[in-house]
Amino acid sequence: MTKAFPSKARRLKSTGIKLLNMGTFLITRFIESWKRFFLGDTVDIRPSPSFDVRSSLAGPVLSLGGGGPDVDDAIQWMINQVRGGRNSGTKVNVVVLRTNGNYDYNRLIYAMRGVNSVETLVVRNRQEANKAEIFEKVKNADVVFFAGGDQCQYIRNWKDTKLETAVKSVYLKGGGVGGTSAGAMIQSEYVYDACASSEKGIETRDALEDPYRDITFTYNFFNWSNLKGTIVDTHFDRRERMGRIMTFIARQIKDGVSSSVLGIAVSESTSVLVDKNGLVKVMGRGAAYFVLGNHLPEVCEPRTPLTFSNYKIWKVRSGDTFNLRNRPTSGYYLRSVKRGRIDSNPY
Repeated sequence: MTKAFPSKARRLKSTGIKLLNMGTFLITRFIESWKRFFLGDTVDIRPSPSFDVRSSLAGPVLSLGGGGPDVDDAIQWMINQVRGGRNSGTKVNVVVLRTNGNYDYNRLIYAMRGVNSVETLVVRNRQEANKAEIFEKVKNADVVFFAGGDQCQYIRNWKDTKLETAVKSVYLKGGGVGGTSAGAMIQSEYVYDACASSEKGIETRDALEDPYRDITFTYNFFNWSNLKGTIVDTHFDRRERMGRIMTFIARQIKDGVSSSVLGIAVSESTSVLVDKNGLVKVMGRGAAYFVLGNHLPEVCEPRTPLTFSNYKIWKVRSGDTFNLRNRPTSGYYLRSVKRGRIDSNPY
């Protein structure tokens, strides 16, 4: 029986189709990779002709957003502080960091005063967080902003990587570091990481009923000088998280992490702005709460409701200030937790 062979023309056509498919596959992979690191319109991420080389930056400063709609003026404040003032001729380069999502921040920030370029980097895993090109892009930024998301993913993917080192270098050279929601929570010295709980996280009722169940913390991530001894929480008023941050504070003291802990609790559509001297300004629609625990809790044990007396609470409304380096000795009110219940309205 004679075996039939395809004609030369058919063989060439088949080969051509295979090469075309391979080329399409490679181009698609290249575009996906490119999008991963260079999201946004090119006009948003390329330096403008008026690029100003900076000999020094005027920070470091921090912006901690409470989640929900961003406070645009707070981001602008951070940029102005780094530039050296609202009327400074210096322009800065901004990098937005996230583990997933889009590039919505590019146009928002690029339209702000004193911005030379904006780039969103979607860094999804530790391998990407250790890439040399990511390290260089972040290190050369003047302002870094962490989008909202999942603080557990931020910590698992970025802690102890080149990306972390690069962010720290921005702060140390006098730059700005900001974030909202989870992106703000990872800034404090003690971080509620939400790695042991559901995606929603632990809320007030469960935290007060059992201070240890599914509540875990991360340490030694970003140790900013003006946030020593702090733990940040967000979405505060809307989700009624006072009991949650009280529990977080009690845990640090009970577990021997620190004898005194200051909670920084930020409401939605509100930002806590920290200048280089540790002076806080609250900006936005809501208030921020500074919650101090400075003694051992009476009862803080697994499977047992919390009891902790006399938290000192400062409620700081929009436009008002709080000094992190020289904390006030008055102006606070006291609230206690007894057997898992706050004794009166803590807000």
